[in-house]
Amino acid sequence: MHRSTATTGGYLLSTEPATEPSARRRLGRRLVQLYAGLVLYGASSALLVEAGLGLEPWNVLHQGLSELTGLSMGVVLTIVGAGVLLLWIPLRQRPGLGTVSNVLVIGFAMDATLAALPDAHHLAVRIPLLLAGVVLNGVATGLYISANFGPGPRDGLMTGLHQRTGRSIRLLRTAVELTVVVTGFALGGTVGIGTVLYALAIGPLAQFFLRLFAAPTAPARSTVVATGQPEEAILPR
Repeated sequence: MHRSTATTGGYLLSTEPATEPSARRRLGRRLVQLYAGLVLYGASSALLVEAGLGLEPWNVLHQGLSELTGLSMGVVLTIVGAGVLLLWIPLRQRPGLGTVSNVLVIGFAMDATLAALPDAHHLAVRIPLLLAGVVLNGVATGLYISANFGPGPRDGLMTGLHQRTGRSIRLLRTAVELTVVVTGFALGGTVGIGTVLYALAIGPLAQFFLRLFAAPTAPARSTVVATGQPEEAILPR
């Protein structure tokens, strides 16, 4: 069997044909990971909302806008995601299936979970909800990113700004998320210990689950396989 490989820019390029059934199985697994991750992301965010001890940065804004408009958080999340996606146009970013699905699925999953959850009034219940929300959000992040169907709209905004301005992603992300948190808090969004815990824990959790759920690579026609981690990885938003 003929096989040729070449290494370029930290990636291994393989031109060995893959069997069609094997390719379909890998695609099927990736689709399951994508949508399981997105549903779990919305559900885990709902747990953080119900805990009432502080939300992740963008959901502070979503909650504040929800308080202002009377719309559900899931609907606000979807509208904001679509608005952020429009900002990709001048930044010349291209959405993938995962990008569009992010906008459509997470908000629905959040609202459905919030509707199913009973009210939590005692810390004995709220603290476990907070911890479960953070951990499951890390699981969801690993599933969703490992599927490799494109970044979420908010991360695409970061990478687009990085490409256009030359500023580091870390700096841009910090600036954007600080703005988002302050605006959301001013509108009535919840900032607290959960916000801090999320900020400290989500990176290590996501990194662990990214490795756990990484789909096995196999030779495929003109397949590009990463041979190293990107210098500045970012999480889905």
